[in-house]
Amino acid sequence: MVATQGFAVYETPIGHCGIAWNEHAVIGSQLPEGGEERTRARIARRFPDAVEQEPPEHVRRAVDAVRALLRGEDSPELAHVPLDLSRVPPFHARVYEVALAIPVGRTMTYGEIAAQLGDPGSARAVGQALGSNPFAPIVPCHRILAAGGKKGGFSAHGGTRTKLEILAIEGVHVEEPTLFDL
Repeated sequence: MVATQGFAVYETPIGHCGIAWNEHAVIGSQLPEGGEERTRARIARRFPDAVEQEPPEHVRRAVDAVRALLRGEDSPELAHVPLDLSRVPPFHARVYEVALAIPVGRTMTYGEIAAQLGDPGSARAVGQALGSNPFAPIVPCHRILAAGGKKGGFSAHGGTRTKLEILAIEGVHVEEPTLFDL
């Protein structure tokens, strides 16, 4: 396995995200943790061998694509960011590959992903794989909903509020807005 080379923290419209890489691929991505220093600390804990530095070209393209996504722009290049899936279980990798194919502004349910994987009884396992997604938001786990189109859970900082915020940026509204949202 190739050693971790670096990580960076970068600003987006929803806060500071983090990314870690080796010379070939992204090994992790981090949604905001409630502040630049918190995000930096979290990504440094996740990748203790990484050194904070300027990202190489393949990572800069990923950063630019995440920024575009979080500005509400379609960012199809995210599906082509090289990811090091060697650190995740094979089932998780299959779930992430399905999630990567979900276009901006669309959603799927845990059950639909399970059925697409040929294992319709594995919706809960799909949820567990997405709950430990090391590549958010590159692997768009925010686009996966519970049965009936309900919001389901979200393990990133801010929980489902963050999930709904990113979906709203993409033009997806899971819950009817209240008078306070208008």
